[in-house]
Amino acid sequence: MDVRLCPGMGPVLEKFRGVQRIAVLRGGGLGDLIYTYPALNALKSAYPQATVTLLGTPVHAALAAATDGPVDDVELLPVARGVHDGPRNGEHFEDDAEDTAAQEAFFEAMRAREFDLALQMHGGGRFSNPFLLRLGARHTAGTRTKDAEHLERNLDYVYYQNEPERWLEVAGLAGAPGSVPAVLLPKHGHRQNIATLRDPLRSSLVVVHPGATDPRRRWPASNFAEAAAGIAAEGAQVLVVGDSSEKALAQEVAGLARRQLTEAHRQAVTSVAGELDIGDLAALLAEASVMLASDSGPRHLAQALGTPTVGVFWLGNAINAGPRGRAMHRVHMSWVTRCPRCGADITQVGWTAPHCGHDDTLIRGIAVADVVQDVLDLTATSLLLRGK
Repeated sequence: MDVRLCPGMGPVLEKFRGVQRIAVLRGGGLGDLIYTYPALNALKSAYPQATVTLLGTPVHAALAAATDGPVDDVELLPVARGVHDGPRNGEHFEDDAEDTAAQEAFFEAMRAREFDLALQMHGGGRFSNPFLLRLGARHTAGTRTKDAEHLERNLDYVYYQNEPERWLEVAGLAGAPGSVPAVLLPKHGHRQNIATLRDPLRSSLVVVHPGATDPRRRWPASNFAEAAAGIAAEGAQVLVVGDSSEKALAQEVAGLARRQLTEAHRQAVTSVAGELDIGDLAALLAEASVMLASDSGPRHLAQALGTPTVGVFWLGNAINAGPRGRAMHRVHMSWVTRCPRCGADITQVGWTAPHCGHDDTLIRGIAVADVVQDVLDLTATSLLLRGK
């Protein structure tokens, strides 16, 4: 077998022959999908005649429909333990949440599509590898822990690894070398939808997302508000974003920020949380000078769109999900390693140890002034690059 080394990544193995239909398994949220985009672009380059079908979730389907990217179509996953979660009881998956009839119908339909290659890009494979093998694809590749089923080509799963690079290594197993990732482009209709949100009297636009799925990853609302006020005081328009579940949080941030501003700048900070679909959000982020956010799906989306970002991360998440370069992206890290309430070692939570049950923020020790300065520095760079 022909094997090449890709600098900074793993080996690039020989391409599979006769590949016309590729399936990629990736459950989870918005950020989880965006982690895979560099790998999906690599697959598109290596197999230009092949269609890439994502086996994903509703938010993945919405993003694929709203942007021009490497995904040709999306098949929605059935509820399946460790692949696509259904109703939860606390942190425990309810076994009766699985619909075996829906699963059987899904696999029957997928086998009928006769995939040539199926790639597992969803965790360590304990549940996702058996799921992938039921597709009946001619060839398979993906990650696996020691207790997971083998695929045709396997990458050892080690929890602390940059996620986009992990999936680039999986693409390499399929013969697709990594390259400079393509920029995701929002479709024209969504760009028209957000045109009225832009304040023409302000030269720069900073989008702020204070939310995160895991509350431990959230910088306190008061810190986001102080940062938003500092940015607006320097002349920027600040729009606070979030989905419908984050509307109260976004309004709190915007309200606290406005109280810190003079009348001349108060109207520069507003919340549009709950008002944008995923395509409109993508268009807004593409228009933004900079995005300021916790480690969240919208921050990853901004990066995929080519927008500079300032991210506030817990150190473990910075290893797995932080951007690699610093010319266009800045990372502020919290070095907390134990639960602030009970002292449990949080560096192992999520893979090798159970959650201690406390959701206190882990984002501590980050100076607002330093965050604001990075936003202002990247704003100046962004405006220069855009000729403004």
